[in-house]
Amino acid sequence: MHITNEIRYAGVNDFQIDLFEGQYAVPNGMAYHSYVILDEKIAVMDSVEARFGAEWLGNVEAALEGRKPDYLVVQHMEPDHSANILTFMNAYPGAAIVATQKAFAMMKQFFGTDFADRRIVAAEGSKLSLGAHELTFITAPMVHWPEVMLTYDSKDKVLFSADAFGKFGAMGTEENWVDEARRYYIGIVGKYGAQVQALLKKAANLDIQIICPLHGEILTENLGYYLDKYQTWSSYAVEEEGVTIACASIYGNTMKAAHLLADKLRQSGCQNVKVFDLARCDMAEAVAQAFRCSKLVLAASSYNADVFPFMRTFIHHLTARNFQNRKVAIMENGTWAPSAAKTMLKMLEEAKNLTYAQNTVSIRSALSAESEAALDALVKELAE
Repeated sequence: MHITNEIRYAGVNDFQIDLFEGQYAVPNGMAYHSYVILDEKIAVMDSVEARFGAEWLGNVEAALEGRKPDYLVVQHMEPDHSANILTFMNAYPGAAIVATQKAFAMMKQFFGTDFADRRIVAAEGSKLSLGAHELTFITAPMVHWPEVMLTYDSKDKVLFSADAFGKFGAMGTEENWVDEARRYYIGIVGKYGAQVQALLKKAANLDIQIICPLHGEILTENLGYYLDKYQTWSSYAVEEEGVTIACASIYGNTMKAAHLLADKLRQSGCQNVKVFDLARCDMAEAVAQAFRCSKLVLAASSYNADVFPFMRTFIHHLTARNFQNRKVAIMENGTWAPSAAKTMLKMLEEAKNLTYAQNTVSIRSALSAESEAALDALVKELAE
């Protein structure tokens, strides 16, 4: 694939993987991107996951068209992008490696060497000339590792964006970019909104025509749409008006109440309502949906004087990613000593800028006329 006349794609698709980072379901696989910039000197941008070393080196060799690379640029040291660095350096002993100082320290940890005799340390604003192509390096610490940098090619106006603007899914799969990019961003980068905001400010000063991430689609059109999504996600702003109902139910009575709440909300005019069974759903999708919508209902059974564990896990995922700026409502169930509401509220104390619904629904075993009346009051409040 030609990205531009001189930039070639050399990445690989992974259809063997079931869980990315050991936790995110990827039914459409993953792509690990690498690029080759052909000029008077040649730069290869990043490597790929360990199992695909031979395939990747074959792709690089094809892109080189009989030439030898001068540089391997390493933007990110996470193993899905760095695992074949040593393989590459052994295959091309004349190449130098370009990375941040922190990246070289990580190479020492991963490979037992920091390539001291073949390295070029990149820093904020430093440049590397390939001839017509001049690369400028942009540090992006904690987006989402501390050694990360991005690379801007001023000739073709390409931003090599490391893990920023990435998504789940292999190249060429039919899926909605925003849904898989949101799930990827919230799950992997979501904690680091301030750092992404700082990166977006740097990117605003660049004339960017193409974004080449390390995962997902290569972005060539309507870049303002993607930048706007990152602005929304990284500022923890509400993406859409709607209600996410996250439910952790033991025997089904709490789930029945959650679905009744959803039905009543739709009847009241709230069409963007989704219910997630936290024991069975894709947890990452439920978390992403909570960040997407303006309102969140937590519905859970009490359990061991605490809360049913799936809800505890869900709330942990929210607070670990700086969940904020939303309205939250509480529904609990308990047969003799309801404890879920107190536990959930305690877990949310570290979250910023949350507004709580005035109406809390407390169910004793199963919905009664009294608890359904409380549910109706909550519907009225959420539908306003």
